[in-house]
Amino acid sequence: EMSSPTLKTGAYILIGVGALTMLMGFLGCLGAVNEIRCLLGLYFTCLMVILVTQVAVGLVIYFQKEALKEELARIVGDLIEDYNPSDDNEKNLQDAWDYVQSQITCCGWTGPKDWEDNEILINQSMTAYPCSCANSSKGLEADSGFCNLDVPVNGTATYADWPVYEQGCMDGVEKWLKDNLGVVLGICTGVAVIELLGMILSISLCKNIHSEDYTKVPKS
Repeated sequence: EMSSPTLKTGAYILIGVGALTMLMGFLGCLGAVNEIRCLLGLYFTCLMVILVTQVAVGLVIYFQKEALKEELARIVGDLIEDYNPSDDNEKNLQDAWDYVQSQITCCGWTGPKDWEDNEILINQSMTAYPCSCANSSKGLEADSGFCNLDVPVNGTATYADWPVYEQGCMDGVEKWLKDNLGVVLGICTGVAVIELLGMILSISLCKNIHSEDYTKVPKS
């Protein structure tokens, strides 16, 4: 229920790239050890395809970031609305979201108000709140499921009464990316440089093998 065409496509792309990487490594090792030009050529082609794919994915994320943000907002909104600690079928997905909220110190996608759409919290008159949103600066420990709020005099509450983080996870993720932009770009650049070096080495080996084969040809 939480799936979407965009996320499915992204998952399939990652699976394909992973399989291609394993095949590429095998072909590269086999071609280098046995000096097989055909396998080295396939190794070069695989590296080039992976590099082009990475660039294409980066461009898609950059130019379609608003559409991706809307898609994520819809998925997270459905997850929050249907969040139920007693539902074992969605436990892994819910645990993952609890982890995101506790690690990024955020609550909801745009803010804790998003949790007002949760059916269980509505039935409890908002006198409970998501434990993974608990603000650690107030001496509360992050966990999963729902935590009980000190019941107000009138027996009802709002998200403003919860001892939770006020920052939404969308802003938290964007802030994390901005703070770690240098590291992310450095890793991407390093991976691209290694791939380019692999392409250059494979071409060099192919040329050396070709030269050796040429010198072995008997002159008439």
